Amino acid sequence: MSDKVNSYDLNVTVNGKPVLAAIEPHITLLEFLRDTPGLSGTKEGCSTGHCGACTVLVNGEPISSCLMLAAEADGRNILTVEGLSDNGDLHPIQAAFISEGGLQCGFCTSGMMLTAIALLETNPKPTEAEIRMGLSGNLCRCTGYHKIVVAVRLAAEELSHGR
Repeated sequence: MSDKVNSYDLNVTVNGKPVLAAIEPHITLLEFLRDTPGLSGTKEGCSTGHCGACTVLVNGEPISSCLMLAAEADGRNILTVEGLSDNGDLHPIQAAFISEGGLQCGFCTSGMMLTAIALLETNPKPTEAEIRMGLSGNLCRCTGYHKIVVAVRLAAEELSHGR
């Protein structure tokens, strides 16, 4: 425990880097990610877990970070959109979203990408219906989903050829 009254020492790995921070026990993972390491790619949309904008991967599982207390992530690995590129090279999902126009305003994009990555980890060659079902917890008001689905299919192809 730190010297701060009512604080909790959080020890997590964020985008491959260890982070140790004294936090208030009531803050969400979303608040922690945006405020402590300063990762602004994770967006706060609805604050009720319905829109998917705040989705991050916690130990490989997509999680609505607005609903998870940061303390619940203690000892876990967290991946945010900032952790997708590899030495400046875009992850195939990022490249596909760009090339296929699967993003417009960008607000839902990080959560959509991370959800897609989790889907492709468990189902490397999903059908269009499986992609749509896999992304059903992520809302987008700009693209109409078609371009997002096409981007996920392209990323699946790229990933099957190795990255």
